[in-house]
Parts: sequence; structure tokens; C-alpha cells
Amino acid sequence: MGCAPSIHVSQSGVIYCRDSDESNSPHQTTTISQGATTLHGLFVRSDAADSIPAVLAYQSRQPPPCSGPCRREPRAPRSCGIEAETQTSSASLKQASATEVQIGPMRLTQDPIQVLLVFAKEDNQSDGFWWACDRAGYRCNIAQTPESALECFLDKHQEIVVIDHRNSGYFDAEGICRSIRATKPSEHTVILAVVPCTSADQEETSVLPLLNVGFDRQFMENSSITACYNELIQIEHGEVRSQFKLRACNAVFTALEHCQEAVEITSEDHVIQYVNPAFEQMMGYHKGELIGKELTELPKSDKNHADLSDTINACIKKGKEWQGVCYAIRKSGDSIQQHVKITPVIGQGGKIRHFVSLKRLRCTNENNKQLCKSHHDENYTGDNSQSEFHSSKCKNRRKDSVDVKSTTTQSSDAPSLQTRRYSSVARIHSMTIEAPITKVINIINAAQENSPITVAEALDRVLEILRTTELYSPQLGTKDEDPHTSDLVGGLMTDGLRQLSGNEYVLSKNMNLSHSHLSVPNTISDVPPCIAQLLDNEESWDFNIFELEAVTNKRPLVYLGLKVFGRFGVPEFLNCSEATLRAWLQVIEANYHSSNAYHNSTHAADVLHATAFFLGKERVKGSLDHLDEVAALIAATIHDVDHPGRTNSFLCNAGSELAVLYNDTAVLESHHTALAFQLTAKDSKCNIFKNIDRNHYRTLRQAIIDMVLATEMTKHFEHVNKFVNSINKPMATEEISSHSEGSDCECTANIKNFPDNQTLIKRMMIKCADVANPCRPLELCIEWAGRISEEYFAQTDEEKRQGLPVVMPVFDRNTCSIPKSQISFIDYFITDMFDAWDAFAHLPVLMQHLANNYKHWKTLDELKCKSLRLPSENNN
Repeated sequence: MGCAPSIHVSQSGVIYCRDSDESNSPHQTTTISQGATTLHGLFVRSDAADSIPAVLAYQSRQPPPCSGPCRREPRAPRSCGIEAETQTSSASLKQASATEVQIGPMRLTQDPIQVLLVFAKEDNQSDGFWWACDRAGYRCNIAQTPESALECFLDKHQEIVVIDHRNSGYFDAEGICRSIRATKPSEHTVILAVVPCTSADQEETSVLPLLNVGFDRQFMENSSITACYNELIQIEHGEVRSQFKLRACNAVFTALEHCQEAVEITSEDHVIQYVNPAFEQMMGYHKGELIGKELTELPKSDKNHADLSDTINACIKKGKEWQGVCYAIRKSGDSIQQHVKITPVIGQGGKIRHFVSLKRLRCTNENNKQLCKSHHDENYTGDNSQSEFHSSKCKNRRKDSVDVKSTTTQSSDAPSLQTRRYSSVARIHSMTIEAPITKVINIINAAQENSPITVAEALDRVLEILRTTELYSPQLGTKDEDPHTSDLVGGLMTDGLRQLSGNEYVLSKNMNLSHSHLSVPNTISDVPPCIAQLLDNEESWDFNIFELEAVTNKRPLVYLGLKVFGRFGVPEFLNCSEATLRAWLQVIEANYHSSNAYHNSTHAADVLHATAFFLGKERVKGSLDHLDEVAALIAATIHDVDHPGRTNSFLCNAGSELAVLYNDTAVLESHHTALAFQLTAKDSKCNIFKNIDRNHYRTLRQAIIDMVLATEMTKHFEHVNKFVNSINKPMATEEISSHSEGSDCECTANIKNFPDNQTLIKRMMIKCADVANPCRPLELCIEWAGRISEEYFAQTDEEKRQGLPVVMPVFDRNTCSIPKSQISFIDYFITDMFDAWDAFAHLPVLMQHLANNYKHWKTLDELKCKSLRLPSENNN
């Protein structure tokens, strides 16, 4: 007897109707209807198709028993957002239980494998993999579009991704692979490409192109469930399990990093491969100074027996463990005595592949006693075992918590409460919190105990300053402060979050426009002679960007970009053609707003020119790698793309879509980088990154993002102060201590050894390039001052029209003194930053222009001139 059909209405308005009396039939049909459209099957091909989610999870049912090839049975689509995993059969559920995996002595539990199928259309091949997953007990999702594939992967982090690479007409399989590989979770994911079968007379193609874009394996088209099942099972027991074991190694390294014993791992040739923080502390070295060096390169103590080294080597080379006491030399030159245990580690081929050394200090001589005391202060010590210590520590914490709660309700127990309070404070001081600022504060607290009252009070003031959140931003006074400086700080260095008027700012049409309509202009075949003649002078600091703007009809970025990128070998580094580079530059320039007075493609070209000029300076060139140069030039090109001509403060006050999207933090800078990468990846014709290695792309992308974010002004003083303290001061010390001609090379070599220093240099370089207008020749400086002022005037006008807070009231076109605003900008932002940059890069021409321009603005201010030029200059 038939039952009533079950009906389900999805969130998108799609109706699923299933006859209940067919629930046991292997040929059950799902009906999908919306409005007047009614279809049968899995996918809808009608006007209603847009309403159906792009990511589907099949609803699994037991495949029909058959001896031959099984027929596909219809399945009802389910939204990945509601339930992405398959509903496996009872047989599969048994297989889907967690698997135990052994890695050395470590026992791990591996959850059921998750698989993502990326197929634009349902066919026998997708069915084959689906039923293979069902048989293996894997959780499985299927995605139809690149966007939904990436979204589903970021949500589920599947171990295996199968991408249909048979028909490029549906989607770009290699593009999907690259986009997944660009994410952090893909580090431990196996990506399989399904490729079409080759005929018997056709030569099989190489797998290298697939490997180069990020695929791990290829699967020749075969819809047999058994073939698909075998492939997946092999991947699970091979790459997936290996990756799972590698992930588990993170726990081992975490243990090593927090181990109180000094640990050193070397290769069979005694090349140092790893040292932990306890080793760094004991020996006084930074790991960057040790890793990659042979043990023979480190200083040896003459207190050891002459034959000790030979004795140790003879023992460990036989695969035996050696332990004993020996002397070592710290970086400071002090000799220390250590308990040492060296264990050989057998690897591939039964050969010794590593030596692991565990070292502890013997507290005998004075140097050792001081080091032991330092270890005692920072680590857990005592007669009890570590487990007992942790156990009692936890018990004491629980007991004190209960007591404190009870004593707060009983005023009669004040002495007891005070005693417990002191014990709590003592425990806080003994906590091993590793933050550097905490160590500094603890040192100052200790110094206060035996200091005179005046010193103790001064240190109290130091502690107050250190506990503030803004350690790098200077504080302006409240009386008689310069209103121009105050407004510049308020407009450029805050998020502008004052009381909102309720009016939401709507960005210009270009701001939120889908850029799919942007077609790449025709390739520039020949540079016109007038442009080529101008570009002959582009390596000079006095290059006139406004002349290039005029002759290129406000398209200077494409022409200058081609010249500069070619000079620095960017196309060769990226392995892209000149046509691709041209197309990319054209797309980026098309997304700058030519209607902006200041933030347009001419400004981008100017910053690119300044960046290229700085990269040509000897010390900068010697401190950075080729990848850093390429990243800097790209960052300069994109750093203000799609700028609306309004400040971050304005967008936050107006409640703009971008401010909401980026949580009022570095709104524009985040948008510039995100949009630039979106535009680049949107079309293969302009994707300059499509041919570079995945790891290179990640490093390059991170460097570009970091530099563009550095142009945001709220952390201006933090970047400048870090540069001064980490680059300028150590370099000055080295130059004073060394009078040899090679000292400069030694300084830059030291910088190259520390990636953090390279990052500081790149940030400082793009920051200086971004605001280098006051250091340009006077005519260019005046033009830029007029343009930025006009953009600020327009913002003030709009703020008044919209009823928004006016973030820079001084920039009122009827009352503003542009010379005063330039003087304030130079005094507050420019002088210190360019002094620091000049001390590193040596830029006498820029500093001379800066002095001349400052004098010019001072003279205009004293004469109360409304013009941007002196009367004599106007006559000329």
C-alpha cells in the first residue's frame, strides 16, 4: 500500500518531493520543482538552477547488488552548508571508524578520510568516485564551481581532493588546484587530477606539468568503482598516512621547544640541524647562528682531554650511545661543564642518519653556578619530580581559588586573605611567561628592590610607560598644539571612529563594481618616441612623472612599469611573458581612479619610480634578495589600487561596506591587496603568478601584503622606531668598531642573515616611497602638495554635505594654509623617517631637496602667501 510522498522545501525555495513507498527501491527518483519548473534527476538545468547550492553532498544509499557494472542511482542534492558529510551505509560505517597509526613509539588516531570531488557535471566518473568513497567509508563532498570548491575545502580541510581535468571548457582545473594550494590547510592534502584516456596509438603525456601546478597524482579516466576505490585506498595508505604522521611531528617539536634540557640534533656528518631554546640559552647563541654549521666550526675548550673527541666519535659511529662530562665554550667565551648524552639515530638503509645530544649544566665553577641560577629562575626545579610539582601546583591553585572565594564573603578572616594574596603574587612572579616585555618588567621589578628611592620612583614611571599599548606613537600636548599637525594625526593615524551621523557612505561606482567587465586592452606594440625619450631618464631621482602623465594620457603606470620591471628582471623571475605583464599592468592601472586628484595611477607610478630608485642603492641592493625586489616593485604598483580618494577615517565614520568588511582596521590597505590579487587571478591572460612555484608564490604574496599594509599610517612610528633600533643603531655600532673598507659588506651580510631585518627594510622603503613628495624637486613637490590638498578639501566638503564628522577641519578650501600643512607634515612624519632611511641607504640628493622644499614652505608661511609659489617664482 502506497504512502504519502515526503516533501522538503530548501532554504533557496527548491522543493524536493520523494515517494515514501519507493524508499527501498534502488531506482528511487527525486523530483525537484520551483515555480512552474519540475525536473527529475540530480542537477537542475533551468532558470531555477541558480538557486541550487553549488556544493552538493550526495545522500548515500546502498548501491544495488550486481555482478556487472553497477548502474548509477539518482541521489537528492543536499547543501554543504547544512550537512557536508555523506550519510554512509551501515557497512561503510564500520569501515569509517577511526584508524590507529604508529609513528615510532607514538600511537595516533586518524579520523575517517574526507574527500572533495570537483566535477562541473555529474557523469559516470564522478559516480565511480562517489561510490568508491561510500565503499571505503570516507566522508565525501562534491563541488561544481571553483568558488564553491575553495569554500568547501577551507571549511572541511579534506585530505584528498579529486579535480576533473578532462574538459577545460567547464572550468580551469589547474586554476582550482593553484587556489587550493595557496591556502595553509593544503599543506597536507593530496590533489588528484582526473585526465582523459589516451588511445593506443597516442603517446602518454608527461605528468610534470600537473605536478608543477600543485597536483600530486593523475588518474586516467576509469569509471569503474573498483578502480576508483583502489586509487583512493592507495592514496590513503601512502601519501595521506605519511602526511598524517608528519603533522604529528609538530607535537614532538613542541615538546622539544619546551624541554628544559638542551637538545642538539646533527646529521651523520655532524652538521647542526636543530637546537632548542634551552640550548640557545645555555650556549648564548641564536639558532640562526648555529644551524647549517659543522660542529668543528665552533670553538673548542682546551680543558677537555686531547683524545675526548676521538673517543666519542669511535663510540657513536658504531651506533652506541655515549654519555659523560665535558667542557664547552659559550658564545661569550666562558667555559662551562656539561653532562652530555649522545644517541645515534638509525635511518634509511640501516645507516646512522642523525645524532641527538642532550646536555645539562654541572653547577661546579662560578660561571656554571650563575647559569644554573638563571635556569633555576626560569624553569621548574626542586627535589620533587616534575609530575609531582604539577600535581601539587594544580591542587594549590584549586585550594586557593576556593579559599579566596570564601574569604571574600567573610570579613573576619582578613589576615588569612592577606597571606593568601601575597602567596598568589609570589606565584605570579614565578610563572614562566615567555613574552619579552614580561621579562623586562620582571627585571625592573627586581632592580627596584635594592635601589634608592629616587631610582625606584623613576623605574615606576618606566613601568607605567611599558604597560601602555602605544609604545611607539608620540603623544601630542593638549595646549597650544599645531592644529595642522593635530588634524593630520587625527585623519591619518586613527580609525576616525567618532559619533556616527547614521548616514552610510556609498563608495563610488568603481569601488564595489565587479571587474569582470574589464577586458585587457590591446598589446602595446611600440612605445612612441616621445614616451621612450622621457623614460630614458627614469633612473634619475629628478624624473618628471607629470610629463609622463601628460604624454601617456594619464596612463603612466603601464609604460613606466614595463621599463622598470624589465630592468629588474621581473618577467624572468615570474617566468611570465611580456604580454602577460603588459596585460596585468593595464588591468591594475584601469582600476585606479583617474578622477582622484592625488590617489591615481600617476601616484602609483611615482611610488614605483621611488621604489626602483631605492632598490638601486648599494646597501639596499646588498641587503635584499631578488624575490624581495620583485615583491617591492609589485607592492608599489598595487599599493593604492581602487583608492576612493577618501581616508580610512572617513570610511569608518561613514560606515562604508569596506570598513565593515575589514572591521575598521587598515581598511583601504587591506582592500588594495585583496583586489589586486583578485584581479590578477581572474584572467589567465594577466596572471603574472601563474607559472611560479607554489612556495615562491606564497613567500612573494606574503611579502607584497606586508609591504602594502605597512603604508597604513596608524603604525607609522612603530615601523620607524623598529627600523632605527634594529637597523640603524646596530649598523652604526659596527661601523664605529670597524674602519676597514669591507665593513659595509659585512653589515649587509648580517642583515641578510635575519629575515626580520629584511622585512623592516622593505617596509621602510615602501613607506618612504609612498610619501616621498617633499623630497622631490621643488616643482614636483609643489604639484603634489596641491593635489593632496585638493583631495582633502573634497573630503571635507563631502563630510559636511553628508553630515559626517570632519576628521581634518583644517583642510577647508576657504581657510586652509597649504604651506602650514606641508610644514606640519614634514616636521611630524617626514624628517625623522628620512633621516633614518638616509642613514641606511645614503640619499644626499633627496635630503637636499627636502631641506630646500622645507625652506620654501617656511618662507611662504612667513609671507602669508596663499599661492603655492613665491611671487618671483610665479613671474618666472
